[in-house]
Amino acid sequence: MQAFDNIGKDCKNKSLSSANQFSVAPMLDWTDKHCRYFHRQLSGNAWLYSEMVTTGAIIYGDNLPRFLGHNEEESPIVLQLGGSKPDELAKCALLGEEWGYDEINLNVGCPSDRVQNNMIGACLMGHPDLVAEDVAAMKAVVDVPVTVKTRIGIDDQNDFEELAKFVAGLENAGVDGVILHARNAWLQGLSPKENREIPPLKYDWVRQIKQRFPNLDISVNGGIKTLEDAASFKSPIEGFPAVDGVMLGRLAYENPYILSEVDALFYQSKQPQISREAVLNAMYPYIENHLSSGGRLNQVSRHMLGLFFGLPGGRLWRRYISENAFKAGAGIEVIEQAYQIVQNEIKRMEDNL
Repeated sequence: MQAFDNIGKDCKNKSLSSANQFSVAPMLDWTDKHCRYFHRQLSGNAWLYSEMVTTGAIIYGDNLPRFLGHNEEESPIVLQLGGSKPDELAKCALLGEEWGYDEINLNVGCPSDRVQNNMIGACLMGHPDLVAEDVAAMKAVVDVPVTVKTRIGIDDQNDFEELAKFVAGLENAGVDGVILHARNAWLQGLSPKENREIPPLKYDWVRQIKQRFPNLDISVNGGIKTLEDAASFKSPIEGFPAVDGVMLGRLAYENPYILSEVDALFYQSKQPQISREAVLNAMYPYIENHLSSGGRLNQVSRHMLGLFFGLPGGRLWRRYISENAFKAGAGIEVIEQAYQIVQNEIKRMEDNL
């Protein structure tokens, strides 16, 4: 794969946010602080997201470290908020900045019934003026970038001008960037999983939005199958401009080693690609510290199951950790033994060639 020379140069001349960079999507129950620390070992530059945190959990809960805690090594890191009341979002955005987040992002894309009932997520696309108020309220109190992650429409909406009007409201409110999941969100009749797969992808709409709003950072998300496909959005195609950023979700989680190519491809890094063994060596002290603090091995190791995706021994690695990391007293030796199984399988395959 070949790096794009213009990306790093352009970024030096503009305010950086996840919308004009490479980012790993926020994923509920997945992108916690352990996941982000692991991903950071693979890429020093990719923007990493928190799971969506609701304003209610932050304001009315009694455990800010649980919802806002992270490691300094995770930066650049984005706090994604779920909410719709401007004053509450402003308060939470300010807390996020105080806790060291590099960007605040508003979720306008989640289609689940649970969040809809609280006026969170994709249903907010039906209230564009409110979303603009939300953005303006957050911008008024923080110095870090404020971005919005959204769909391109809701239900059977199929009018590009409606999307353009929505984005125009965000731009007028001062948003620093928009991440567009290139599918509609169906608020009724589809599960969250089906909403990620069934509505058709419209990447051309994302490029058209960039064409319509040339001064606004636009990032694309949804259905991207390879890192090469991701990189292709950074180049113009006939009649359409390049977009500023790319966000990957499940691809990066299920096959995390692809993140080891991101720094060279998107940021022109000349550092050699990190090996899987080096990633494990970097994770051992973190895991041991987590265990010594009373944590469980599987809280970290569950995010590492895809490290050997597609390689001989990859399934054995996944199975051994899954079957042993949850056990009482499980320690670093589980990871070491799983890695030895992988090495043995690779050697066996080589000997049979």
